Amino acid sequence: MKITIVTVGKLKEKYLKQGFEEYLKRLTAYAKLDVIEVADEKAPENMSNAEMMEVKEKEGERILGNIGQDSFVITLEINGKMLSSEQLAAKMDELATYGKSKIVFVIGGSLGISEAVQKRSNLALSFSKMTFPHQLMRLVLIEQVYRGFRINRGEPYHK
Repeated sequence: MKITIVTVGKLKEKYLKQGFEEYLKRLTAYAKLDVIEVADEKAPENMSNAEMMEVKEKEGERILGNIGQDSFVITLEINGKMLSSEQLAAKMDELATYGKSKIVFVIGGSLGISEAVQKRSNLALSFSKMTFPHQLMRLVLIEQVYRGFRINRGEPYHK
């Protein structure tokens, strides 16, 4: 299975980088994982709705430019479907079983994701109704992907 995380912006905080790198290392036993960081658009503090849409559209174009036609796209969205760790594991297993071996997870920028990216999404996934920094979500996501592989293999880790 090939998993790609397409995310807006670079991971800056050292503690998040260290955590992410740890799970990236652990995942090499289960899947090939790529991380594609697209540039975030400069966004002034007080933007109009039109300016916010423009920022999301520009970031969305960069995101879509990194998604293949044969990929199953899972976007992280506050209003997406909430799954348990077991349900996410089952979804990943189902995709692998039915020949969808390329999964792309998308983490938008601070304003979210564009409508075009939402339309390309095969599954909108929510980790919570709360808002989290998109850089922190990268670590949470990779941990859940790792947990999913452990669950599917019946290996100890998941409690």
